[in-house]
Amino acid sequence: MKSELVVDVSQEEISIALLEDSRLVSLQKESRNIAYAVGDLYLAKVKKIMPGLNAAFVDVGYEKDAFLHYLDLGAQFSSYASFLEEAFKDKKRVPSISRQKLQPDIPKQGTIQSVLQPGQQLLVQIAKEPISSKGPRLTTEISFTGRYMVLMPFGDKISVSQKIKSTEEKIRLRQLIGSIKPKGFSVIVRTSAENKRVAELNNELRTLLKNWEESVAKMQRSKSPTLIYEEDSRAVSVIRDMFSPNFENIYVNHAETFTQIQNYVALISPENKEIVRLYSKDTPIFDNFNITRQIKSSFGKTVSFRSGAYLIIESTEALHVIDVNSGNRSKACPDQESNALDVNLKAADEIARQLRLRDMGGIIVVDFIDMGKAEHRQQLYDHMKEVMANDRARHNILPLSKFGLMQITRQRVRPVLDITTHESCPSCFGKGEVQASILFTDKLEEKIEYLVEHLKVRKFNMYIHPFVEAYVKKGVFSLYGKWKRKYGRGFKVIADESLAYLQYKVLDTEGKEIDVKEESDINSSQSKNRLRAKNRDKDNEEN
Repeated sequence: MKSELVVDVSQEEISIALLEDSRLVSLQKESRNIAYAVGDLYLAKVKKIMPGLNAAFVDVGYEKDAFLHYLDLGAQFSSYASFLEEAFKDKKRVPSISRQKLQPDIPKQGTIQSVLQPGQQLLVQIAKEPISSKGPRLTTEISFTGRYMVLMPFGDKISVSQKIKSTEEKIRLRQLIGSIKPKGFSVIVRTSAENKRVAELNNELRTLLKNWEESVAKMQRSKSPTLIYEEDSRAVSVIRDMFSPNFENIYVNHAETFTQIQNYVALISPENKEIVRLYSKDTPIFDNFNITRQIKSSFGKTVSFRSGAYLIIESTEALHVIDVNSGNRSKACPDQESNALDVNLKAADEIARQLRLRDMGGIIVVDFIDMGKAEHRQQLYDHMKEVMANDRARHNILPLSKFGLMQITRQRVRPVLDITTHESCPSCFGKGEVQASILFTDKLEEKIEYLVEHLKVRKFNMYIHPFVEAYVKKGVFSLYGKWKRKYGRGFKVIADESLAYLQYKVLDTEGKEIDVKEESDINSSQSKNRLRAKNRDKDNEEN
């Protein structure tokens, strides 16, 4: 199977698409300036204790108070609280966990009011990002995640990933980490650490320890609420979890991000450094790899898959319902039971893909086509478990109920990825009346003239719908050629599948969007008057 990553970096966000045999199976979008992301550390203040919920609401600077449950304090909360008290008491010296005596664990059945009080300052980590009307969910079990391990202060345990099957390798890693790990820290060894040398593991451990020490030092200098620690690069943090040595290519369309990712891959897998490639074509990177088309066909309420069958997906805040329909299948089976099994098995493949693609979490209820035979229901259940095996999110699948429903729970950390596939009209903005389509090319010429003659921008890329681009460039004496002769050859007109039919956008040479829409739309009459005045002046000169 050919696996590739495609990274699209825009001004606002980073989109990372995972392709398997050129088929989109995972899509992640991260804001370049995201706040309250999973893993970020904040210095926060307890605002309100809620004994009925056995939790506290904490001010981290978000518009909604964050939620901290007693069970998210961690068993080592007493050691954690003692360390913070010492750190705040003497802000000129960073206390050492190795020299601190670890306190007994707090009871699992304890109460929040026995350990927290309003106004208390805490160093908290985002466990779940803000979702819908809810603020972030927090934890005081601090952890720093690397490629090979997770470092956790206030403990002394070493855990090894269960996915490492070799007993000898587990023993080796446990002894190795035990010899280099400082006292007072727990370490979770990740699957990617298998067969790694001590130098590589020690180097990452020292980096994670440095992150912890710098975070504590910054905390001592800060006032709550304040961001204390975040990943250096959103792209690198996403790729750290997605990266696999099996990737054949990683394409990136942004020079700075390309360098960051290449340096990271060179650090963790030097032999794969060359698979990171800088994409420099004018065509949008997602269009070039046919990702835009797949996104528009894969998101939305109705999703078609093989032989005319389709899914209907409805979502609420924490519940998703998927209905499987056979539709007008062109491939007929000998009988209804066989037909139902065939559709259900193919639907299971698409459902597993949709869960990863949309990052759907919470409870998922699937209404499969009814099957009469118990062995067929078991076959479908086994197949669903098999196709979900590659899903990195924690999940649980129950067998079909007597009503033919399958229940799935899937880890929910971030909001579900919801992409609207319907395009809003760029001309009327939903009012129902649009300008004459035949005049759209005149409007484009106005924009080019405004950019070249008034803004003095000579080099830029204008992106338009592929159908319009084909019309503009058709023939030997095309409109595109006419515009080039009239306004210079510094600009390009390029097709972009993500745009609506009468939509356009303009980017400068650095990839920043030039906003000329409102200027032209608001002053359309002024533009016409300028053209009329220009024509009158030309006529007067000739006379």
